[in-house]
Amino acid sequence: MNIQGVKQRFGIIGRSPLLERALNTAIRVATTDLSVLIQGESGVGKEIFSRIIHELSLRKHNNFIAINCGAIPAGTINSELFGHEKGSFTGAVTERKGYFETVNGGTIFLDEIGEMPLDTQAYLLRILESGEFLRVGSSKVLNTDVRIVAATNVNLEEKIHSGRFREDLYYRLNTVPIKVPSLHERREDIYMLFRKFSGDFAEKYRSDSITLTPEAKLLIENYRWPGNIRELKNMVEQLSVLSEAKELDVEELVDLVPHIKSRLLPSKGGEFNLGGESSYQEREILFKFLLEMKSDLSDVKSLIYELVRANDLTLPDLGALKSMQGYSTDAVFKKVFDRKPQDMEEEDYPAYDSRPIILPGKGSNYNDTEDVEEILSIEEMEKDMIRKALKKFNNRRKDAADELGISERTLYRKIKEYNMPD
Repeated sequence: MNIQGVKQRFGIIGRSPLLERALNTAIRVATTDLSVLIQGESGVGKEIFSRIIHELSLRKHNNFIAINCGAIPAGTINSELFGHEKGSFTGAVTERKGYFETVNGGTIFLDEIGEMPLDTQAYLLRILESGEFLRVGSSKVLNTDVRIVAATNVNLEEKIHSGRFREDLYYRLNTVPIKVPSLHERREDIYMLFRKFSGDFAEKYRSDSITLTPEAKLLIENYRWPGNIRELKNMVEQLSVLSEAKELDVEELVDLVPHIKSRLLPSKGGEFNLGGESSYQEREILFKFLLEMKSDLSDVKSLIYELVRANDLTLPDLGALKSMQGYSTDAVFKKVFDRKPQDMEEEDYPAYDSRPIILPGKGSNYNDTEDVEEILSIEEMEKDMIRKALKKFNNRRKDAADELGISERTLYRKIKEYNMPD
């Protein structure tokens, strides 16, 4: 089946070259039994690709099951996947078949594979190598013929380096990698998806479909969409319900969805690269930290301007400062704030005021200063934000996670990762 046929069959909208490359890889690998690792941010549609692989394979008439490894507690995931014997643990009143037994001959999609516990990873590796597994509490070796398609929204190589993911399992899963592009990497597809969702919700709510003015269209195309297609779909449904106008301009769009005016795209030619397994939720911590820094800088600027105004001072001419090429930094400051060197021409001097800044009620001891160490490490920034949030809410993790804009589970993981005291 060609790419256009797959798009129509599975309801995929878009013409992005990155999207079509991912689809072409999925189509070509579907007829084999190779393991596949699908990579992409949360909300890009990784499960759709797993279904494409299954539906176009020779296993299409057998079972398909999608499992979120991050949603199953570590203490029960082995039982869920491989089954257990009666009495093998408290509560095991009967024997139970696991997914690898019930889906024999079909396909298992393991989403968030990076959240799988290390012991479970070892059992999964054995299945990939020999097709053998053991139920929990049993010594009888069972066999299964299951194709595994895995997906992740984190950097597994970083997890390998930190000892939280098996390197041998990574290479067995990553036989054929598929990178599903984020929505901000498919800017040409954003308005196409908007129109598709708009039509769907118009039919659902029996109303006219909404459209955007060219300026509003440009606005949504320049937003980063951290929640990807899921976020776009939710926004269109919100607009379909709340909007009175059927063609929204920028003002109406921002009024209904205020955060849409935040242009979070990277600069042209650049990509976000914060290192490690930084997902959108984790990057939010850094963004909040940078916003706090911006607020602090604004306060400093306001203080300086107030000091200048209150003491009837004048600011140096920054344009003249920049034009003073060829002079050392010390010479520039001496020239502007101390005295005029005799070997320089009058017209070279920028406007300056030699009067000192006087702080009411303060002495003139300039040695009473505090050195502030600049935080350059992204990990230290995250730690600092987490400490502040926990202190603000007296270590109530749920409230701290809400303040940071991340899930409570992500906050707990970061606390463990950084060995922060409870």
